[in-house]
Amino acid sequence: MPEFPWPAGAATGIGSLPGTEVAEAQRIVFGELPDLPHLPELPARGPGADIIGRSAGFLVELPVQLYAGRWQMAPRPGKDLRRTADLLERDLDQMTEQGDGFAGTFKVQAAGPWTLAASLDLQIGGRVLRDPGAVRDLTDSLAEGLRRHVDDVRKRLPRATILLQLDEPSLPAVLAGEVPTESGLSAHRAVDAPDAATALRTIVEVVGVPVVAHCCAPAVPLQVFRDSQAAAVALDLSLLKDLDPVGEAIEAGIGLFAGAAPTRAPAGGQALTGKQVAERVTKLWTRLGFPAARLPEQVVVTPACGLAGATEPYARAVLAACREAGQRLAEA
Repeated sequence: MPEFPWPAGAATGIGSLPGTEVAEAQRIVFGELPDLPHLPELPARGPGADIIGRSAGFLVELPVQLYAGRWQMAPRPGKDLRRTADLLERDLDQMTEQGDGFAGTFKVQAAGPWTLAASLDLQIGGRVLRDPGAVRDLTDSLAEGLRRHVDDVRKRLPRATILLQLDEPSLPAVLAGEVPTESGLSAHRAVDAPDAATALRTIVEVVGVPVVAHCCAPAVPLQVFRDSQAAAVALDLSLLKDLDPVGEAIEAGIGLFAGAAPTRAPAGGQALTGKQVAERVTKLWTRLGFPAARLPEQVVVTPACGLAGATEPYARAVLAACREAGQRLAEA
């Protein structure tokens, strides 16, 4: 079994948190997730802090802009891109301050090429996804931009090991040919799984750090993620129906970021306890039939998805429960 770039019993967040206070969000992350903190995203700050705008800001020589409430490719950089860069810079400055001396594993996130291609509009109209050449250009540009981003984070946290998470919530729809066209009357062509894997692998190879492929939609394309050479996959345990692909991925040595804590509290209810979250993960592992000793090394405990829609107290409670669950798994 390969060595994984995170400590046994680790827990982390998927990415987003509620609120607009950068310093407070990072204090929560470094405090509640000391073994595998991440750079939190705060989409409540508005355009440029959302997953598409923030990730499009990494593109090299492919500027974007807001038009009629949607992100589209632009002829030149403008105020929307400057705002996006400013928001990221504030996050990185705060990370540098609060992460001073941090010597563990640190995770950053960005939308993957297929989710960006399905969400960004071309200047002439329609999604980038409709033009295979534009998708290739976007993929290459994103790969270089994320390499630079990873290098910047590494310089700011010189003792840390960096992980990159690629968020691909739109990939199942891309593979199924279910991304609607501009009119909404039809859908873009389905992308073949080998082509999808090739684009992801381009980024994996360029960034030069382990990549976690994340999809919290049903029908997670695990084979595509495996073929992309991702080091781990992140998914929502509550959406799993067919366990065989998960078992095959784990058997092949892929790490599992197990989304075991709901992102919203049940009506009138509380966050799951660390014990309950640990039991969810253990139940899956037992059903898969793998040795218990492998679980804390190969599995990272996470919320089911991002926490931007949660209340701040609930988000903090979920992260604390994930940390406790990881500790319980390591001690079992």
